[in-house]
Order: sequence, then structure tokens, then C-alpha cells
Amino acid sequence: MIRIYTDGACSGNPGIGGWGAVILNVSDKPILLNGGELNTTNNRMELTAAIESILFFNKKEYLEIYTDSKYLKDGIERWIVKWKKNGWKTANKKAVKNKDLWTELDTEISKHIIKWNWVKGHTNNEFNEKADSLARKFIEENS
Repeated sequence: MIRIYTDGACSGNPGIGGWGAVILNVSDKPILLNGGELNTTNNRMELTAAIESILFFNKKEYLEIYTDSKYLKDGIERWIVKWKKNGWKTANKKAVKNKDLWTELDTEISKHIIKWNWVKGHTNNEFNEKADSLARKFIEENS
């Protein structure tokens, strides 16, 4: 199984944001991915980190994704089914935020077998910290 640690960060919310991913068990060294946007939100960067790490693979894989974002984990495991059933409306009948990214993530996960894991952020988890560092790198380089 391929393990992936993802994270998103934002300086201001909205503001300049970055995302990072650490992909393990593919080669001898971890594969590091990152990027960002100049005007975004933290939640959009969390979603983008997951999408971009999944897009790295062009054939069906068994992926184990680790995130410190409950928004991402709960959204993809619990909320998205109801959102789709309700025409992309929340339980409060409001439009789902970041629908564009949620629909892209939904499409991409259907191509793989994925197990989602939540990890507490900033608790010295080596790969979660590295994903955070990659996300912050984009912010620092573009501030």
C-alpha cells in the first residue's frame, strides 16, 4: 500500500496558500509534491493536496492518505454522499463550499482504492510535518 501525507496552509484566510504531499513506498526516497495559489483558503489547499497527490498516479492503486484536516476526511467519508443527494446543498440548504474541488476529488478517488486516516497536526509526526513544510514553502517563496 502506498502511504500519502497531505497538508494545506494559508497566510490569511483567504490569502496566499500552499499545499504539500509526501508519497511513500513508491521509490527509495519519499516523493515530495507542493504548490499553491495566491488567493485561496486553507480548506481549498487541504483539498488540493489530496487531489494532486492522487493525480500523481495514472493507474489504479491502493492508497492510504493521512490528513490533519477533519474537513477533508469528514467531507469525503461522510458528507459528500448527502451533498450529492441534496444537489450539492448542505444540511442547512446552503451551497457546498469548494464544490469544484469536492467534485474533482470525488472523480479522482473513484479511480483508486483509498483508505483515509486522520492524524493530529503539529505533533511531531515526521511526514505530516514534512507535508506542512512543503505547503508553507510555497507561501514563503511567494510572499
